[in-house]
Amino acid sequence: MRNAATILIVEDDKRIRALIKTVLSNAGYAVLETRNAATALSMLASHSPDLMLLDLGLPDRAGQELLSDIRTWSSVPVVVVSARGQEKDKVRALDDGADDYIT
Repeated sequence: MRNAATILIVEDDKRIRALIKTVLSNAGYAVLETRNAATALSMLASHSPDLMLLDLGLPDRAGQELLSDIRTWSSVPVVVVSARGQEKDKVRALDDGADDYIT
């Protein structure tokens, strides 16, 4: 049996988080989820996921700030999943260490 890759979803919108979780779980991935930055940091440190999907609009901290902090100690691949479609937001996230950006 193959070990499933673990993906951490950091998304404050419950419906979006549930949709992403369902799609990934059905595809065979192990899924961790949280709605805030504080728990995301804890889960990243304790579970060492293979990938993080990160929303930029979190209730307790800006996702952009969280990304910059993560890059000081972790090389986990991070894909930003955001409704923010402006070029400057994409460039900033990629410059700060995101591996990809999906709108």
